[in-house]
Amino acid sequence: MPTTSVQLYSVRDAVADDLDGAVARLAGIGFAHVEPYAFHLRAEDYRRAFAAAGVTAPSGHAAVIDSDRPEDAFDAAAALGMATVIDPFVPAERWQTLDQVASLADRVNALAELASARGVEFGYHNHAWELSTRIDGRPVLELFAERLEPRVVLEVDTYWAAVGGADPAALLRGLGERVRLIHVKDGTLDGDVARQQPVGSGEVDVRGVLAAAPEAVRVVEFDAYAGDLFEGLAGSLAWLAENDR
Repeated sequence: MPTTSVQLYSVRDAVADDLDGAVARLAGIGFAHVEPYAFHLRAEDYRRAFAAAGVTAPSGHAAVIDSDRPEDAFDAAAALGMATVIDPFVPAERWQTLDQVASLADRVNALAELASARGVEFGYHNHAWELSTRIDGRPVLELFAERLEPRVVLEVDTYWAAVGGADPAALLRGLGERVRLIHVKDGTLDGDVARQQPVGSGEVDVRGVLAAAPEAVRVVEFDAYAGDLFEGLAGSLAWLAENDR
């Protein structure tokens, strides 16, 4: 089976209250891998929590595209044994023109070179606007990907891609092996995060998504959830164990 992880942002309130306890609870549910956020700001805390719970972090999120010291995130990733750093967010207003897309691609390419010197990969994670915003009829995420050097990876958030009007399975097939990780989440496609649901119980074609990226790391995530977050994550993991074969 492919590697399955969980984005710690899903349980951000629990992480803020008790990082060690939150990670241990996720390990108890059955997650052997986690994806931390802003890990470079408290790398030693994460290292301790991961070691105590017996989990690893194949990837992590950090805002490095606009950082004056992106090397801090890459150094922290290397120290944590992390293979991939993902920048999770560039706002919609910076995806409106070809010049903006090219500028972002140039910055990401340069950051990927900096990361590579530390033995780490670098890439980007989308939201809805990189698919809903189109130039000459094409989603800007596709135009962005065409300008990336081969070493740059993508983490496709398949829920947000669907909310943005894309067929996430077709998007994954088009982007190909550059997609090393996918965010697997479910809910209604109106973009109301309060209506997100455990994987397999919403409107996203999760089976199609998994089939289109058979080798990608699956990262389970909630932006929000009306129920108990840990129970929702457990439900998602159970569904993947049964259906992601």
